[in-house]
Amino acid sequence: MSIYLDNAATTPIDPAVFAEMEPYLKNFYGNPSSIHAIGREAKAALETSRKTVAGLLNASPMEIYFTSGGTEADNTFLWSAARAFGIRHAITSPVEHHAVLHTLGYMEDLGLLQVHYVKIDESGRIDFEDLKRLLSAYPSSLVSLMHGNNEIGNLLDLEQAGTLCREAGAIFHSDTVQTVGHFPLDLQVLQVDGIAASAHKFHGPKGVGFMYVNKNRKIDAYIHGGSQERNMRGGTENVAGIVGLTKALELAVHHMEQDSNYILSLKGRMISQLKDAVEGVEFNGLSAEAGQSLYTVLNVSLPPSDKNDMLLFHLDLNGICASGGSACASGATTGSHVLSAIGKQEERGAVRFSFSKFNTTEDVDRAAAVLKEFYQN
Repeated sequence: MSIYLDNAATTPIDPAVFAEMEPYLKNFYGNPSSIHAIGREAKAALETSRKTVAGLLNASPMEIYFTSGGTEADNTFLWSAARAFGIRHAITSPVEHHAVLHTLGYMEDLGLLQVHYVKIDESGRIDFEDLKRLLSAYPSSLVSLMHGNNEIGNLLDLEQAGTLCREAGAIFHSDTVQTVGHFPLDLQVLQVDGIAASAHKFHGPKGVGFMYVNKNRKIDAYIHGGSQERNMRGGTENVAGIVGLTKALELAVHHMEQDSNYILSLKGRMISQLKDAVEGVEFNGLSAEAGQSLYTVLNVSLPPSDKNDMLLFHLDLNGICASGGSACASGATTGSHVLSAIGKQEERGAVRFSFSKFNTTEDVDRAAAVLKEFYQN
């Protein structure tokens, strides 16, 4: 049986979430834009979900827009905000998710704006002094900095970043795909104008997420068609998926302290075992630093070896599901852009282990044993 340690790529759906979704796949299948009884049933579920999600994040329901996931949410906010506010400069970092980097890069290629990259240190931390410098030079920019890095786990101080952006009159967007459902977010307190979330990162279904847009930042639609999502996203809403997202977020928020403590203990166990098992092991970014990184992610650099090209294959053959970085870049011909940005040597094998509430100490012990065997043989 496989041991699944790739939860930053996607998480297994919680059985309680699937049970919540099932009636909306089998019985309450109406189009929420239809005016008949079955359509109204779906519409009610949709708007109840919106209110629940907003309440869990201390936002207004009018600030929540359901999407197909985090990538669509990121694209929508970046394109629409730049257009709505006539923005000509964007500020981001070299370690962002490709949903942000590729979107801003494409906009730059089209001549719509100029992208500026804030400096990072050797651990991937944002240089806030450099961010201040860029905001001073380009005060009305579109700033996009992720809350939790999906590869090396680094956490951004959202309050500090948001305050600097607000003082400079900038629009602040954050990809929070790895942190929604894992860390408390109070959108009335945080000075953030837009965030993105994806249900499958917190034990919900794939293909559904949401975008938060601060009610004081009016933007236009990115996907055009019908009048769904208050004219902000054309296309019939995925009601069953949205119901599942909502249930998953409820469970995640209500059990956050318990689950995070448990998962952090698994991560600590993995760190300890790898230090004992593999001489010269290193941990990338801040992923081994409790309180400074996602408790779900551990990015490991292993000693230089001519066998490193076979590392992930060896893990897979032994039933260990892990990754070398972002699943979204798995088809790329180059290595991790995040590890390259922080100067990690390509000859050191890198593997990202990411944990969930469904993992066990036995999972961790087995994965560490397989790695030890790989480097001793």
